[in-house]
Amino acid sequence: MPEIIINGSEGRLEGRYHHSEFKGAPIALILHPHPLYGGTMNNKIVYRLYHMFVQNGFSVLRFNFRGIGKSQGSYDEGVGELTDAATALDWLQAQNPDAPTCWIGGFSFGAWISLQLLMRRPEIEGFIAVSPPANLYDFSFLAPCPAAGLITQGDKDDVVNEDMVSKLAAKLGSGYSTAVEYKLINGADHYYRGVEDELGNAVNDYISRRMADFKQKRKIRPDRKRRQLPRD
Repeated sequence: MPEIIINGSEGRLEGRYHHSEFKGAPIALILHPHPLYGGTMNNKIVYRLYHMFVQNGFSVLRFNFRGIGKSQGSYDEGVGELTDAATALDWLQAQNPDAPTCWIGGFSFGAWISLQLLMRRPEIEGFIAVSPPANLYDFSFLAPCPAAGLITQGDKDDVVNEDMVSKLAAKLGSGYSTAVEYKLINGADHYYRGVEDELGNAVNDYISRRMADFKQKRKIRPDRKRRQLPRD
């Protein structure tokens, strides 16, 4: 898991990158919680998400938003952080030009940023949103949601309102061709303390199922070409 440096709009961005040993591996980008409240790429939930993708054969990148760790710049109320995420995804795609599919994941503030990037980058085909702060930020940009994904939430969370997250998941998962699954983790606070394994198992199960289905579809349609899509 070597340290990497990415050239961002405000200077360097510090990251950690795992390159899959499998040829033509899928890719995933993982985003951390709020920079002003202790969020970093080494957050335990971010680290667990990172390793769930590693275990499923992905090439995976996590990084520090501007102003965190060795990343240069300062907090920009989500605007600059979205730019950072887009820059990190560009870097990840450049390292993996033959990746057959692209995913994104995030925790709390990182989930909000990741879902915004999902709307801007049509090549993203899957997402994991852990405790998206539906009571703190506007998620109306996701109507409709362009990709299938998993939303998790703790029933003991005193930061993010569970009722609002469940309503968000229900809205995204109904009436559209994309399926959004919602997993309520019993006994979990905002940081999933004491139930990290339950969260990890839910994420691993979802990724495994999705990738098994993806591989089966590729066997059925072996000549399916990867889409060439514009980038913001």
